[in-house]
Amino acid sequence: MTKTVHSVRRADCSIIALDKFIQATRDSGYKGTASAISELVDNSIQAGATRIAISVAAKTSDDEEKAIEVSVLDNGCGMDPPTLRQALRFGGSTRFGDRRGLGRYGMGLPNASLSQARRVAVFTWRSPKGARGHDTPTVYSSYLDVDEIVRCEMIEVPEPKVVKVSPSECAGNSGTLVCWSQCDRLDNRRVSTIVRKLEVELGRRFRHFIWKGLRITINGDTLDAFDPLYLHPKAEISGAQLFGEEMRFEVRADPLDSRKTGWVSVRFTELPVHAWHKLSNDEKRRIGLSKGAGVSIVRGGREVDYGWFFMGSKHRENYDDWWRCEIQFDPILDEAFGITHTKQQARPQAHLIEALSPDLEATARALNGRARKAHTAVKARERFSEAERIANERDHLLRPLPRSVDPTARALMRELEESHPTLRDRPNEADRYSIIEHSVKDTSFFTLARDGDRLVLVLNPDHPFYREIYKPLSEGEAPRDPQLRAKLELLLLAAARSEAAARGKVPALAKHRLEWSNTLAAFLNDK
Repeated sequence: MTKTVHSVRRADCSIIALDKFIQATRDSGYKGTASAISELVDNSIQAGATRIAISVAAKTSDDEEKAIEVSVLDNGCGMDPPTLRQALRFGGSTRFGDRRGLGRYGMGLPNASLSQARRVAVFTWRSPKGARGHDTPTVYSSYLDVDEIVRCEMIEVPEPKVVKVSPSECAGNSGTLVCWSQCDRLDNRRVSTIVRKLEVELGRRFRHFIWKGLRITINGDTLDAFDPLYLHPKAEISGAQLFGEEMRFEVRADPLDSRKTGWVSVRFTELPVHAWHKLSNDEKRRIGLSKGAGVSIVRGGREVDYGWFFMGSKHRENYDDWWRCEIQFDPILDEAFGITHTKQQARPQAHLIEALSPDLEATARALNGRARKAHTAVKARERFSEAERIANERDHLLRPLPRSVDPTARALMRELEESHPTLRDRPNEADRYSIIEHSVKDTSFFTLARDGDRLVLVLNPDHPFYREIYKPLSEGEAPRDPQLRAKLELLLLAAARSEAAARGKVPALAKHRLEWSNTLAAFLNDK
């Protein structure tokens, strides 16, 4: 009797109440199915895999919620039986605390799997030393089952057994196959929806590995890398440009210890407003542009979080959709970034925020301002389009412009191409006339830039005629306003073209234009 009571007391005082722990831990840490599967992909990468095949398939079942099974197959180094048994333990990693790989704590395989399914089975194989090419590797298997644990039928990881008839996927010299069944916590019940979300999330998180040659498939289709910076030429969608130089910060891992430091690298990109502004709202959502502003935090080539980080007092605005940021850091800074064991969330510490926020916030504000100006320029371009169209259509009725170009007009064209991408990247080479708004160096209401056959009418937004007459007309909503504005723009285009056509008289005409502009300003100025 004494022995029995003693045994009960020992069980009651165990560090972990296993049946309750396994149910509670299913709720810990993972944002969803993609995050949980990412843990298995991490393990495959760390095992040296070059190919990873993810399968999401509907199975016949009486319970609709458990009718989907998920598997992850890799061609990594595989595991021997003791390693397999450790891999299924919570905290049972053979690389505990090792910062050189993607995992550190050995929680990934069991925690991720049971967060989505009630049962996980693992098959693994590796060629024994000295084996010949025709020798078939031995496949070992073990598993975890939530229901068996809750019923106290499973109190330790089952000893791996040799699989007599292994799944057909278990091929090649080495590899591992992880199978989830009785999946009761997947994000969705439809296979197509799960696959679509996996394509987006995994394509972004593992983009750097995919670009280096890792091949990931989902239900047989190769996964494309998604670059949230829209920069990499091999990404599904690209077209952005780097903004400024890469920033590098040396940061303490521990704010109280100056001996341990790591490096943080930051890149910003600017998205092409002039090329993408006409995309439909559906298309903007599809490519992740709408409401996609944020910072991608990357550890060891793997994205661990995406959000609004290190922006100080700056709030997210619509114009912030038009730039992106990526932060890469040394794993020694895990604690500074507050990386959780699930590698899907960052909680930057105060000393890191203090080190990075001033420069990152200033850059974000600058990019926000540039996006705002770019959209203003795009709207102006749309206003000018009718006058430009008419001028281009009727240019053949006029005598060709002289081949020689005034040096001042040519220099202004080069300057404008730097600040107005639409001039640099002409979609239609046949377009000879353009109109833009741009502050000029003198007090002229308009001036002209020229390069070869191209002529640009430059309207000065600082002139009183622009403020008092042109701008109200361009923003007016009366039915005749667009027609009147187009005719006024044609009048000014005609004046600019006449000036460009005057052989040997350009300096005199430019002086006359300046005097005319100053007289017009004097007449309009109320002061």
